[in-house]
Order: sequence, then C-alpha cells, then structure tokens
Amino acid sequence: MGEGGGRSAQLKHTGLRPGWTTGACATAATTAAYTALLTGEFPDPVTITLPQGQTPAFALAAEELLDGQAMAGVVKDAGDDPDVTHGALVRATVRALPPGAGVVFRAGPGVGTVTKPGLPLDVGEPAINPVPRQLMRDHVAAVAKLHDGGGDVEITISVDNGEEIARSTWNPRLGILGGLSILGTTGVVVPYSCSAWIDSIRRGVDVARAAGRTHVAGCTGSTSERTAVAEYDLPEDALLDMGDFAGAVLKYVRRHPVDRLTICGGFAKLSKLAAGHLDLHSARSQVDKGFLATLARKAGAEEALAAEAADANTGLAALQLCVARGVPLGDLVAVAARDEALRVLRGAPVTVDVICVDRAGGIVGRSEPSRATPPPRAR
Repeated sequence: MGEGGGRSAQLKHTGLRPGWTTGACATAATTAAYTALLTGEFPDPVTITLPQGQTPAFALAAEELLDGQAMAGVVKDAGDDPDVTHGALVRATVRALPPGAGVVFRAGPGVGTVTKPGLPLDVGEPAINPVPRQLMRDHVAAVAKLHDGGGDVEITISVDNGEEIARSTWNPRLGILGGLSILGTTGVVVPYSCSAWIDSIRRGVDVARAAGRTHVAGCTGSTSERTAVAEYDLPEDALLDMGDFAGAVLKYVRRHPVDRLTICGGFAKLSKLAAGHLDLHSARSQVDKGFLATLARKAGAEEALAAEAADANTGLAALQLCVARGVPLGDLVAVAARDEALRVLRGAPVTVDVICVDRAGGIVGRSEPSRATPPPRAR
C-alpha cells in the first residue's frame, strides 16, 4: 500500500494538529521557573523532552522572580482537540528547599486535591498524576545538573480559572475537589475527531491485512500498546490505535477479518465494553459499578463485597476491593469484554482475546482466546 501502519501512521492520517497536555505545560513552566531561580533568567521559549522523545518549545505567558522562588506560566495549546483546558494558563511556582528535601508537589489555585480512594494518587495529594510528576522531577534534575543546583524544590502548580473549568469535567464526581487534574502519559494531546479517527482505524486494518498480518491488536492508548507488544512481539503495522472506538474496530474487522484480534486497554475502559458499550469515551459512557458488582457476585463474592464494589469511587477501586478478597474481577471483565466483542463480530472468523491493564501497563485481567459466539448477554 506504500505506507506504514501503526499508531504513528494513524496520527498522520487524521490530518489533525496535536497539542500538549497539562502535564507537559506544567513541566515546561517548572523548567523555566527553576532555571530562573538558579540563573536569574527565564528561558523563553523553554524546551522540554517528552517521554517519547519529542522536544517541543513553549513560549512563556507569565514570569515572576522573587527572593527564593520563581514563577513561570505557559498557555495550553490542545491543537485540534476540543479540550476544555485549551487556552488555560498553567503556572509553576518553584521554591528552594533545604538539601535532602527532594521534590515536593503542591496544588495551587485551580488544581484539585484527591479526596476519595481509587485514583492513582493517595487521598490528600495534589491531583498531579504520576507521569507528569516524574517528568517534572527529571527536568528539575537536568536543570540542577546544568546550573549546579541542589534539585531540592517545592513545585506548586496552578491553573488560572481551573476550579471553574473543572466543573465541566468528571473531577468533582471522582472526588477531585478544587480544580483540574494535571494529566498526560506522553505529553501529547491526540486530536479527537470521530470521523477522522475511525477512518484511521480502518486504514490501519487495511495496512495490516495488506502486509499479511494474521494477528492485530486494538489498543486504547500508548500504555496498553506497549503491553500488547511485550506480550506478543507484534510489529508496528499490526497495532491499531483504537482509542475509545472499540465498535469501529470490531465492525470493520467483521467485514475485513483477520485470524486473531487482541483487545488491550485500561481496566475501566474495557469494563465499559464488557457492559455493552462500543464507544468508550467518558462523555458517552461511564463505568457501571453495579455491573462490576454483578460480575463479582457470579464469581462467588459475598453480598457485602459486591455492595462495596457497587459503591466504589472508581472502577479501579472496585477492582482493588475484589482482588484483595480473592475475586478475580479483572479476569471477569476481560472475559465479558471478549464475549461482547464476539457478539459484535457475529460469527466472523476471528479469534479474540482481551487484556486489561492498569495505568502502569501491568496486566490486571485477561481472557483466553475464543472464536465461539457466546449466547446473548443477560440484560
């Protein structure tokens, strides 16, 4: 076909301009602020290195240097994605700490605080996710090495009008109060367009088939993609960046079969597929914790545990409750998701297996491969 497949080819095919996550913006602001704290000068633009090697440069929209601390601000550019945080001013205030203190994170105005369990951060922590935290730590260490600094700092991240913007997100329902979350695993915002993305999925299937691939993987993101590659050593042109569009993958593969399809994604997203949702986007489907409780009951969970799972703050929290008491909820979700996929495939000659992963890519559930069409799902 004259062109490569996989995630990078799909991104190119959409024709949409990517943007930068709040985590990337916070890292750029932190890098500029700490550089100014050590040298007296703000780099503008400031360049950072993202987890996948990109080196974007960010113009500073705000800067302030005081005795013992510095503040820099970056305006988030979400590219062609209709992100509610597009145009938001992300600020980082960096304050020197005594030697040995390490890097400490604080939530400033417009950044939320975690108040319920079930998220990848402890209750009471600023809603700055693990990957952005590590990215900021890495850049602080690099700046410290370059300018003979100690690297012991307090980083306070704030977002202008963040508390108001957060009302348009799921943060309040998840128990993240006071503002936005600082997010991002790659630093890049993938532009969201239903028609363009679904077309790119179809192109990915066509490329894989033309290359003679008999096993392809539909993944919800870069973390699950890495897991699928590690498990099956699949080449790039056998990887489909499914995103939230599980139904698009299944319906196209139904008409254009491959021998085997692996679906790999986050536990919460695949629990939506297991419950019968084919669009996994948070704006159009939510994790049904009552459904998770029903699965747990079928596996022998006591009623008290099922009730706790149904009342859990997040799907991850329900999973953790069940795993702690010996109920393999991850496997149950993977099997139910596989069976839902087979129902959508309607007898097409495709063997399906499902892998559920956590935020770090660790496998928390999987199904055996199957081609048999399951009975109708109980309603």
